[in-house]
Amino acid sequence: MTPRSRDTGPQRYRQLALLGLVQLLAMGLWFSASAVVPELRDAWGLGGSGAAWLTTSVQLGFATGAVLSALLTLSDTWDPRRLMAGSALLGAASTTAIALFAEGLAPALVLRFLTGVALAGVYPPGMKIVAGWFRAGRGMAIGVLIGALSVGSAMPHLLRPLGGIGAWQPVLLLASALAVVAAVLAATGLRTGPHQAPAAPFDPRVVRRIFADRATMLANGGYFGHMWELYAMWTWIPAFLAASFAADASLRTTPSLASFLAFGTIAAGGLGAAAAGVLADRLGRTVVTSWSMVISGACCLAIGPLFGGPAWAIAAVCLVWGFAIVADSAQFSACVSELAEPEYIGTALTLQTAIGFLLTVATIRLLPVWEAALGWEWAFAPLAIGPALGTWSMLALRRRPEATRIAGGRR
Repeated sequence: MTPRSRDTGPQRYRQLALLGLVQLLAMGLWFSASAVVPELRDAWGLGGSGAAWLTTSVQLGFATGAVLSALLTLSDTWDPRRLMAGSALLGAASTTAIALFAEGLAPALVLRFLTGVALAGVYPPGMKIVAGWFRAGRGMAIGVLIGALSVGSAMPHLLRPLGGIGAWQPVLLLASALAVVAAVLAATGLRTGPHQAPAAPFDPRVVRRIFADRATMLANGGYFGHMWELYAMWTWIPAFLAASFAADASLRTTPSLASFLAFGTIAAGGLGAAAAGVLADRLGRTVVTSWSMVISGACCLAIGPLFGGPAWAIAAVCLVWGFAIVADSAQFSACVSELAEPEYIGTALTLQTAIGFLLTVATIRLLPVWEAALGWEWAFAPLAIGPALGTWSMLALRRRPEATRIAGGRR
């Protein structure tokens, strides 16, 4: 089979489907502990700060793992399939240890940090594998991958009501079991594509060259604005929904309703990422990312005034927000994969995610501060700063000559 036939044949779509399944199953680890915060409040006497740290520790772990991976160029010097499989197993072991052995917040935070480090070996290498299979249609392909990540991240919010409100260990154990399945699939089923560059030698100057590339950094600027908003919303929208429904005594709601809507809000990003990927390959990445950020930024401002209001209106804004907030995500990665040095795409993508996830630590920690000062009515509003700056960055990239390398010249 020639490289051209492999590029256009069904094998690349089978690999994309399998890779999406691996991401979906592994990423349930991310919010596995955050989804059961109501139960942990009773079991561990967990406060608002402790609840925030359950997610923040994963973000810090992911950023640490991604920085180390970028500095050591692991995604480009190691077999990405084995890196993904081993990392998924490490994340599963860390999460299982919380369910079986952790009796308080301190050991759980250490294990959550380790889970984040492990996930840094699952997500960025997956994008590199996609880039190796797809030259044409890369935006669509990475969009599918990010869509799977979104649904996987939402999974614990579905496991919680299905496993029974009040029991937190089963959610973590189920998420761990799914991650083990992901590791087996990655090790036995994934293949590298015809466009994947051969293993590159270790080069400590790569990171400096990435920072010096203006076009790549503008694409990263869009991603950083996107990340300022994304994980703070994903982390705190379940608490907003629970508080909003509780504030209206006329609503006959149950704790399950907030969990199901939180799942729907985060999982809607799966559809958004896939749909935007198709559009970006046809219309241009800077156009699609800019519109996505405009819509998600508007939702940051619109959701607060609905607090305590009709459930249908809150659900509508949440689902639109969940769709739009992830729609742009894959396209920032696709841009970097098209602008960076081919031999070090994995490192460029890992560096992008490392800095982006460090930003999420700030907004995850700040949002409860904003809520205490402003109330839920305006707590999400400062998140709109990110989409605004991200839109500016992508429009600046659109005007540069290097933009002709994006999406086959569609910018």
